[in-house]
Amino acid sequence: MSTTPVGPRTFARRALDATRSRERMTVLRVGLLAFAAYCFATAALMILAPHVFFADVGPFGIQNDHYMRDTATFYAAFAAALLVAYWRPGWRTPVLCCVALQFVLHSINHLVDIGAAHPHWLGPADFISLALATAVLVWLARESLRPLEVQR
Repeated sequence: MSTTPVGPRTFARRALDATRSRERMTVLRVGLLAFAAYCFATAALMILAPHVFFADVGPFGIQNDHYMRDTATFYAAFAAALLVAYWRPGWRTPVLCCVALQFVLHSINHLVDIGAAHPHWLGPADFISLALATAVLVWLARESLRPLEVQR
């Protein structure tokens, strides 16, 4: 006879651990990790090397390190939320929808300023890369609505 108490919290934790161990590596989970890494890398670059980010990634207007660090905090928060969503299926749809919405708005902002980048070719390149990432995020968000057993 076991002397370990089995209360509702213990039962719930065991069920959650069993679900996690059975969950396979899906395209959705890989996408969550990939976008978490992208958001973390973007935040790190904006904080640690703001001039490199401004010159090579976002050469629009005048460089403002304070606003760049402000924006980095959003990317860091998205990275953390995407990592939580990797482990917690219930977080996936809301987090992916929120990140996808941010990418839609970011893409629109780049479309508005498409001709303001220096060098000029970077404006269209930034917009296209953001639009493609947005499409992937929307697909991941739709995929997250499917039951775990049939997610790709």
